[in-house]
Amino acid sequence: MQFNRIQTIEKELSPKRVLIVYGPRRIGKTTLVKAFAEKNKNRKVLFSVGDDMRLQKLFNSGLRKEILEWAIPYEILIIDEAQYIKNIGQAIKMIIDEYGDKKIILTGSSSFEIAQNVGEPLTGRHFTMTLLPIMQNEILKSNFEKKEILEDILVFGSYPEILIQNDKEQKIRILDELVSSYLLKDILILDKIKSPNTLIDILKALAFQVGNEVSFAEIGNLVGRDTKTVQRYIDILEKTFVLKRVKGYSKNLRKEISRKSKFYFYDLGVRNAIINQYNGVSLRNDVGALWENFVFMELYKKSLAFKEYKEFYFWRTHEGAEVDIITEKDGKISAYECKWTKDGSKNLKLFKTIYPDAEISVVNKDNYLDFLTVKQSI
Repeated sequence: MQFNRIQTIEKELSPKRVLIVYGPRRIGKTTLVKAFAEKNKNRKVLFSVGDDMRLQKLFNSGLRKEILEWAIPYEILIIDEAQYIKNIGQAIKMIIDEYGDKKIILTGSSSFEIAQNVGEPLTGRHFTMTLLPIMQNEILKSNFEKKEILEDILVFGSYPEILIQNDKEQKIRILDELVSSYLLKDILILDKIKSPNTLIDILKALAFQVGNEVSFAEIGNLVGRDTKTVQRYIDILEKTFVLKRVKGYSKNLRKEISRKSKFYFYDLGVRNAIINQYNGVSLRNDVGALWENFVFMELYKKSLAFKEYKEFYFWRTHEGAEVDIITEKDGKISAYECKWTKDGSKNLKLFKTIYPDAEISVVNKDNYLDFLTVKQSI
């Protein structure tokens, strides 16, 4: 089964701009670009992969004449897993500067690594597209029918291959392999991390702190490492689409706290695999954290996919009042409390008294689609 993605290559391509498609491994980047290549098979399309030794040698050479001769025959150039090619940015710059009419698409599993390789040469010459786990609009567009799909996502996440899988044990097997392969291999290689145990300890600590404010010092105390080490590891986890950091919202520093951060997982299946917790929602004591992570990430994915360009925060006062999610765009503020079953929030009312122009909402399991989808796109 193929999911109907909101984001498409066709929508994102622009003249004289390279399109870089970022996102975690096995999220559907290759499927997306291959589908685009298939739609354009009547044109001269080159589809290559970053581990092609001949392509690596050509681009590493930096020889302008040879690189341009290689590109001449093609209207569309697609390089999947482009992060494996050193100096790719300089080579692509040569091509796009000489042949601005060519459509060039690069994909990469890590914004961290591919950004290093693209770097300065493509400044002002590229657009980016971030592909994340399947969002609610895409599930609805795909006419995906399944019992208890929402609760299933809270436990196993929304990677494409997880959503189409019916067997629980197979879901667990896929997630365990994804975590061990992606987290322990790719990330360790990317930045030559010397302590995989520290990486996992930090992830476990943050998995148990979803929805709570934390500081690097607090995490350092939990895992027995210094603050700088923790900050470095978390920075890598952010850049490799494992964690999303959110800062506090504040317009009145004397009453509101903005120093600490919250961390959400891009995918709840990954989060639950890290702590080896696959019980159903009715058997868990962390459903509140799961729900908040889910709502936040769906709002964030929606903002990316529909180009809403919102900023995301949380809000907390020194007295302990807190609102889970704050979004802001062009001065318009929206506040969301995430409640699995409840529909009221005294903290939202307090926020409204301080920010009277803000829109306030409680998102629960009965009304969540009203907030997490865009109706006209269905």
